[in-house]
Amino acid sequence: MTELTPGMPAPAFCLPDADEKEVCLADFKDRWLVLYFYPKDNSSGCTLEARSFSDEMEEFARLEAAIIGISPDSVTSHKRFAEKQNLSVRLLADPDHEVIGAYGAWVSKKMYGKEYMGVGRSTVIIDPEGTVAAVWRKVKVKGHVAEVKAKLEELKAEDTA
Repeated sequence: MTELTPGMPAPAFCLPDADEKEVCLADFKDRWLVLYFYPKDNSSGCTLEARSFSDEMEEFARLEAAIIGISPDSVTSHKRFAEKQNLSVRLLADPDHEVIGAYGAWVSKKMYGKEYMGVGRSTVIIDPEGTVAAVWRKVKVKGHVAEVKAKLEELKAEDTA
């Protein structure tokens, strides 16, 4: 897998959301898209990240950007997670890790000396033409949403210049 870098085409995808509706990259043509990859519904860091993005939905909408979270959890898990946490961010299920892998977020991890494969917390901004505009790896949740919003504002300013 080639590492995603700004300027390259974003890998196409279609995945089900919490309502079992298929969501595809092509649905966001002519809009900015923030894709964030996270390990697990209802874990503390993932809950904080999803709530933080949900809290800023209006600001991202003002910037003409949609936000989507993707994890290996099931559609049913996403539905329960969104309802329990009152999330407005759209969550997509990728249990086979195909999209997570295509975006370079399926990585080797280590815990208690044991190596395993899992989701590396990552965020990608995709521009209205379907091109990767920015990539974050090994994301630290605290302050990340503000960082993504600032980068999107900067990218949009460059786009209109």
